[in-house]
Amino acid sequence: MATVKIYGKIILAITAFSTLTSVASRGQQPYHSDKLIPVADLGKRRAIGVSVSSDNRLFVSFPHQGKDYRYGLTEIVDGQPLPFPDEAWNTHHGDSASRFVNVQDLYVDTEDNLWVLDSKPAPKGSIFGGPNGTANPAEGAFKLLKINLASDRVERIYTFDDLDKSAAGLNDMRIDTDKGLAYLSDPGRAAIVVLDLAAGTTRTVLEGRPFTTADPEVILTYDGKEMRDGKGSPFRSNVNGIALTKDNRYFYFKPINKLNLYRIETRYLADASLTDDELASHVQDMGETTVTHGLIADEKGNIYLTSSMDYSIKYLSPDGRLHTLVQDSRLLWPDSFGIGSDGYLYFSCAQLQRDPQWNDSEDKVEYPYQIYKVKVP
Repeated sequence: MATVKIYGKIILAITAFSTLTSVASRGQQPYHSDKLIPVADLGKRRAIGVSVSSDNRLFVSFPHQGKDYRYGLTEIVDGQPLPFPDEAWNTHHGDSASRFVNVQDLYVDTEDNLWVLDSKPAPKGSIFGGPNGTANPAEGAFKLLKINLASDRVERIYTFDDLDKSAAGLNDMRIDTDKGLAYLSDPGRAAIVVLDLAAGTTRTVLEGRPFTTADPEVILTYDGKEMRDGKGSPFRSNVNGIALTKDNRYFYFKPINKLNLYRIETRYLADASLTDDELASHVQDMGETTVTHGLIADEKGNIYLTSSMDYSIKYLSPDGRLHTLVQDSRLLWPDSFGIGSDGYLYFSCAQLQRDPQWNDSEDKVEYPYQIYKVKVP
């Protein structure tokens, strides 16, 4: 079985970063990079999902939060978010089967289809709640849409009818066009969900394993203050960010509350005959990285990781070395990625740590929310 390293005393290392965040909170700018380029001003609307097509169409999604919510899914055209694929899908009322409820993640596959995960917050371990969560398990429904970008039409909708929606909380997804599978992170159950795109059925794997479960010793700290809600519960997320290499060979994943990055060959995820113990034996520990929210792979095999604790985007190169791509104080909870054929990495900044939920009911978000881009190596 692959060795899995568990780091039990990480609080001091993370707290050390609080000095930097405290400097930022006093109005100073300890980090600035001219490489960081604003792409879209989103006002008070928080973006989460980001993806880019082969011809550099930029798509951005918004969770259904607050009075400023307008559209669930947009295409950024001349810096402005326009409803996509149309106004009907972005209406706020009507049958939830034919409209967006809470768009969580986006992904453009190798065949230039846009996949849209319309989900609800997880009942536990989610990015929108403490360890016990805040979502009503009866609210919302999971669905995954396949949109053909040649026609901008929805071609298929998956509804995850065989999942226990009272416990699952789907967060990120990647599409393996070679094997006809979708891989989804499920922080609600600390698991990976494998969806058969032909049959529409799912398998849940690696549930509750050390590499899919948040480490309770890792407590996120910003501005010298631990990220805890009004009840004193710390922010915690199980397996969350995921990435699929362009050749569909490796699937990367990690919890937010853990520093190590893990991967597994997709041929094992595709093999339904393996027991969960056998599958776990093929998980590889890629070593210590950082507190991470989003992941993505490029054509060169680099794995990009958001790094909110030090306001940076990092990447793991194929030789196993961790590099800093850009560091800037505007990178407040960098979240989801898309890579264009123009050589730029696009991403959202969710600023989740500045929400009232984590700041004694005080809104500390720095408006406007922005989409940024930075040149990749």
